[in-house]
Amino acid sequence: MMTVSEILNRQELSREDIIRLLSITDKEEHDELIKRAYSIKERIIGRKVYLRGLIEFSNYCRKNCYYCGIRSGNHKVSRYFLSDTEILEIVEFAQENHLKGIVLQSGELSSEEFVNRITALIAKIKKVTNPDFRITLSLGEQSLDTYKSWFDAGAQRYLLRIETSSEELYNKIHPSDELHSFKTRLKCLDYLRETGYMTGTGVMIGLPFQTIENLADDLLFIKERDIDMVGMGPYLEHADTPLYNYKNLLMPLNERFNLSIRMIAVLRILMPDINIASTTALQSIIPMGREIGLKAGANVVMPNLTPLKYRRSYLLYENKPCINEDADDCLNCLAKRIKMIGEEVAYNDYGDSKHYINRKLIV
Repeated sequence: MMTVSEILNRQELSREDIIRLLSITDKEEHDELIKRAYSIKERIIGRKVYLRGLIEFSNYCRKNCYYCGIRSGNHKVSRYFLSDTEILEIVEFAQENHLKGIVLQSGELSSEEFVNRITALIAKIKKVTNPDFRITLSLGEQSLDTYKSWFDAGAQRYLLRIETSSEELYNKIHPSDELHSFKTRLKCLDYLRETGYMTGTGVMIGLPFQTIENLADDLLFIKERDIDMVGMGPYLEHADTPLYNYKNLLMPLNERFNLSIRMIAVLRILMPDINIASTTALQSIIPMGREIGLKAGANVVMPNLTPLKYRRSYLLYENKPCINEDADDCLNCLAKRIKMIGEEVAYNDYGDSKHYINRKLIV
């Protein structure tokens, strides 16, 4: 069997190489992988962290995904919608705190009323912000016309997580109906690229029924799809979901955490110039989890700017951190923690994916 050093010195990583790296159990080998990934991030992107202010503006969702705490079938959730006024106040706060963009995230809806509201909301945000202020959407599967409408209104980025690139696994973690289609999810990724968005996706790591081979294929899927930005993290269970019944199949939390860190590192090696988020789920397992993700090659963090009174109602998983920390405290704490690990918040940088920029130049 090849050593980690030998694999890391290859020009291209094969599927077998990726499986070997993800399967590391030796601490020295793990550290060697992380060090190599961070050196690539440092060389290509620098010791910079881009912040995206996250606004979880609604937890209404038409989907009933088996892993999600705000799925339509969970009737214990108190549903909410932020008003446009509330959202614009958060946008103003983001600008005052030198953030160059926000992420609008909600449960998945696709009614005409919802689509039109988002189109109008994007236009309102563009009116009160710097012309280059970045708007990222994470609003699930939509039609091509909807994606185009939101793009034309001023949104530049879109995150649509596939959760897994395995159709077999996808079908195990979603209901079997027309609302939950693996092929539709892939088609929507195509629509986003066609529309012109800086396109993002991501997967959950450590799902029941998931194998290391699945995860290796996820990374290869991201590379083959030429994705610009990625948000992926450990699967964390929620008691009010069907998938919770399979919690006995889960690897221990610390193993899910370390595997997630290796996923970030290998992806950075595979795609040196993309944006990779260090997710809140990492912090749910280890208090300094997001910072460890940054040292493994991630370069984006999304501080939560959602008003405190709504945060307990947007729990995709249990033990979500920062639900009692207001936006001011969150930003101040995050800046200190990032500085503590030798990185700096790139307040004066819009943080567009270098991969996206290079891809557009080639086109």
